[in-house]
Order: sequence, then C-alpha cells, then structure tokens
Amino acid sequence: MEGIKLTKRPRLRKPFLIVAWPGMGEVAFRAANYLIEELKAEEFASIPPEEFFYLTSSTVTQGVLSTPDLPYSKFYYYKNKAGKNDFIFFISNAQPDLARADAYSRRVIQLAKNYKVDTVISFASMPLGIDHTQEPGVWFAATSTDLAGKLRGAGLNALSEGAISGMNGLFLGIAKREGLKGFCLLGEIPLYTIQIDNPKASYAVLKAFSRVLNFNLNITGLMDQARNMEGEINKLLDYLKLGTQAAGPIGEEDIEKIKHSLSQLTKLPLSIKSKIEELFSLAEADISRAAELKSQLDKWNVYKDYEDRFLDLFRKSEEKIYKKSIAWLEL
Repeated sequence: MEGIKLTKRPRLRKPFLIVAWPGMGEVAFRAANYLIEELKAEEFASIPPEEFFYLTSSTVTQGVLSTPDLPYSKFYYYKNKAGKNDFIFFISNAQPDLARADAYSRRVIQLAKNYKVDTVISFASMPLGIDHTQEPGVWFAATSTDLAGKLRGAGLNALSEGAISGMNGLFLGIAKREGLKGFCLLGEIPLYTIQIDNPKASYAVLKAFSRVLNFNLNITGLMDQARNMEGEINKLLDYLKLGTQAAGPIGEEDIEKIKHSLSQLTKLPLSIKSKIEELFSLAEADISRAAELKSQLDKWNVYKDYEDRFLDLFRKSEEKIYKKSIAWLEL
C-alpha cells in the first residue's frame, strides 16, 4: 500500500477501525491506548511521519545540532475471539498539520478499505458546565440516521448540533465522504478541566463502546486512575477555595507541594508528562540528552516548575566526573 509501512499482514474478519489522537482531557488518546494495552493488540503497520509532521526546533549539545523524533502514526490489530468483528486501531501521539489532514486521512482509509473495514469509531471530549465529581455522560455523532437510531437505543445522547474539532472529529467526516460509516463517542468533561487528563471520561466512553458493540472489556484500571485524578482536583479546589483553612491546618511546605503538583496537572497532558519523565531518565544516564529535555520544558512553558530537578542533572553529572577522576588518580 502506497505511503504505508507494513511489518505484518494479519488476516482479519470484518474489522472495525478505531482511531484516536490527543485532544482535550486526553479522552480519546487514553481510551484508545487503554484498549490497545488491555487487549494486547499487535502493531502491524505505520505511516512514515515525514510527509505530515514537521519539526519546529533543533536541539544543541556541546555545539552539535540534532533533531528530536517526529510523532508516530501506528496501526494495531486485535483478533476478537468472542465476536464476528476484529479490530484495527490507528493511533498517533500528535495531531498532524491540518492543512494535510485530507491526504493523511486517506492514507488511513486506504489501509482500512484494504481490510474491508466498513465502520469507523472515534472518541472525543465534550466540555460542559458539569462538576468533576459527577459521572460523565456520553454523547454521539453518527454518519447516518439509521446508525444514530441504534446509538440512541443504547442509551446515548445525540449531539444535535455543533462541531467536533481536530482529527478525532474531522477524520470521521472524511471517512464518510470516502464511503465508510461510523460514529464518534464523546465523553463529558468539566469546562474548568480541559487541560487536565480525564480518565473518568475515557472510562465512560469505553463503557459505552462496550455496550454498543456488545463487547466484554475490563476497564477497572481506568476507574482507579479516575479516582486518583479526582483526588488531585479536589486538592486544587480545596486550596483555591479555602487556602490554609481547608480541613485543618496545612503547613507552608504542604501548600507548596500541592501548588507544584497541581501546576503540573493543569499545564501538561499525561502523554507529555510521561515524555518529560522519560527524558529525565535518559538525561540521568546520558547528560547529552538534557538539551532535548530542556527543549520540551521550554515548549510547554514549564521549565520553572522543573528547574531545580533539571539543574540537579548537571550537579550529579559533575559528581560522576569528579569521582571518575579521583578513581583514575588513585590507580
């Protein structure tokens, strides 16, 4: 297939295509990733990134330029022993330049049609004036009135008007134009948490997904994550509303810890936090990776939040060099 790198050629039975990109609350990206991990889906193809993604900076280490990795766009498959439809997952860790969204989407649709996919499923978030302690509802948008009727029958709310921004919504419209049917499941998120990872909404979306497809899926892991996140948001609201009067005395050190923790929570999606943690680990082993780490911290405007930890990398590196020098002198 043109423009697609295949590493396996699985034989699949009437597969559904599930697609996801990062977005508000990381609802779609987390839900699709959870499916891939829980089902142990296997990677079998990818779209080379050079045509659809571009770099905005280079990293410099000791005067030498290098470039970071481009985002990935990968296909996974799962053979569904309990039903008549297998699954193909397409997931990317970044949204492409939307000026190239049409060509990018056709690349995905090309593979889907090659495997005789006729139904596409996407996920997205739906910001509303709800509280984070509420159970989020799930809405849908479908490519036909017949499909919309089936989704209503599953107890979901129809999105009567509006727009689904980014690739999680745009792809489904392009797929419809290319002759495929499908639907998008949108999990409700509070308006005040659109920059915060929302596993509770991902949980609600996957619960609806399981019900619509009559597919048995263990999603308790997501609920555990949702409880942890709710606790962190409660800390934020307690601090904002009550300050040091919240539920007993809070020392200055505790306040600083909460503020620091929540500043990370509200600024960074989970996927970016994971990337930063990975780069810290790499830089601890090889200080030359610190430039790439600094680039990410600057890109997301969080260097000040990580400054002490970042500078510690160089202190530790100098200590290693000093110890090696002393060991050499003692020989």
